[in-house]
Amino acid sequence: MRLVDKLKLFERQLVFMKWGSSEGYGRINYVGYDFLEFEIFDTDDLEYTDKILINAQLILEVVIKGSDIARILAEYAASLPDHNKDNV
Repeated sequence: MRLVDKLKLFERQLVFMKWGSSEGYGRINYVGYDFLEFEIFDTDDLEYTDKILINAQLILEVVIKGSDIARILAEYAASLPDHNKDNV
């Protein structure tokens, strides 16, 4: 199985990725045959900042699950506004 085939299973999920000489947290938006669209997540501001296209041959490492990713998801979820059930 090719890496891009496996990454299609994780579209729209937060991951940590190393590619070329860069690395970062982000969301895989789209996986194509020879590239993927990656939206970079700024862990300080808890916002998505940039979208980039990465050649699939430049991907060195992808971390899909782990304590660090769970921590970032928890921080992001805590920063979301609360929904008041009375105003529904």
